[in-house]
Amino acid sequence: MGDIHLPKKVCLICAVCYQQDYDRDAVFTELQQQYGTILNVSDVLHFNHTTYYAEEMGEDLKKVFISFAQWINADELAAIKIFTNAIEQNHCENGKRRINIDPGYIELPKLVLASTKNFSHRIYIGRGIYGDVQLCWRQGGFQSNPWTYDDYKDEIVVTFFESIRKEYHQQLQRIT
Repeated sequence: MGDIHLPKKVCLICAVCYQQDYDRDAVFTELQQQYGTILNVSDVLHFNHTTYYAEEMGEDLKKVFISFAQWINADELAAIKIFTNAIEQNHCENGKRRINIDPGYIELPKLVLASTKNFSHRIYIGRGIYGDVQLCWRQGGFQSNPWTYDDYKDEIVVTFFESIRKEYHQQLQRIT
């Protein structure tokens, strides 16, 4: 029988997809008020990997990935997804989203996203939310899974997440 241990805290991340002319900084402010300082922001990327959001949010969407200085407990992810959904709702115009926020976390072995949609590879984590392992750490880098979203496979995005994992790992080594 294995010993039960509580997991270490994890690094909160969010993917923020928005209309080109939308002021994402207002959303960043709301996220920082709830989760603390944003530590890293990726370059602005053209979100052209799917047309999933085009009907609701329009064409020529932008996307950035962010990480936070303050770590979270992994079991907080469901509540965080509910909070980010509320932010999206508050920023709707004529019933349509202008911003999409996908929270998740990085820990040493993986990157997990929160989703409201069930699927064969997603695990229920509570409050109507599922955890989805998008990237796994193997052979010295993040590797995708068959279900990984295309933008999470992008070399620029993977490199960004690997740098966050490296910072997280260095901080873990300092405190343990």
